[in-house]
Amino acid sequence: MYKLKFFIDFEKEEKWLEQMARDGYHLQHVFFGYQFRRGEPEEATIKVDYRVFKNKEDYIDYCMMFEDSGWKHLAGTKRSGIQYFQKMDDAAEDDIFSDQASRAARYKRYAKVSLESAYSFLPLLVIFYVTDIINLEAFVNPTALYLTPGLWDKTGTAFWSAFLFETPFALMRGFAWSFIPITIILYLFFGYKSNKLYAQHTK
Repeated sequence: MYKLKFFIDFEKEEKWLEQMARDGYHLQHVFFGYQFRRGEPEEATIKVDYRVFKNKEDYIDYCMMFEDSGWKHLAGTKRSGIQYFQKMDDAAEDDIFSDQASRAARYKRYAKVSLESAYSFLPLLVIFYVTDIINLEAFVNPTALYLTPGLWDKTGTAFWSAFLFETPFALMRGFAWSFIPITIILYLFFGYKSNKLYAQHTK
């Protein structure tokens, strides 16, 4: 089963995943949403960390450290950042973090990566503007995006057929670049919220 959901608060995400396990849905994969397998309901202890690794060896060592401590790595990759663990050994500790400071630090790491990602898109936005890929005229005169000769002189069915056919292409010509500022805004929002959560957890 696939669920499209998004969390910034890791503790809320943990509680939701534990509830899903109680309902018989067990996490298998996370990529633009959550993939679950149907199984027997169980009381699961699931924890979320945030770490990005530069090389595969460090990532493997990180996963093995938790495996040796009684925690199974459920989902996440060396570049995904968010890592999911489930307690498998009854003798293991109930948390993967040793104290409140290390638990809060995951929000700081998430904020840092989010803000760095936002800043990395700024040069591309400037390049798009300088090379006229960003079409500001589209906001003032959207009809300029329609290139069908004589479109605005057509009437009735002929007009609507031509208009509806070209509209997707017009939108792509005028606003395809908009994913960059939207991405920047989202990353800035994630960074802001993560920093706020970090502050809350360090009080």
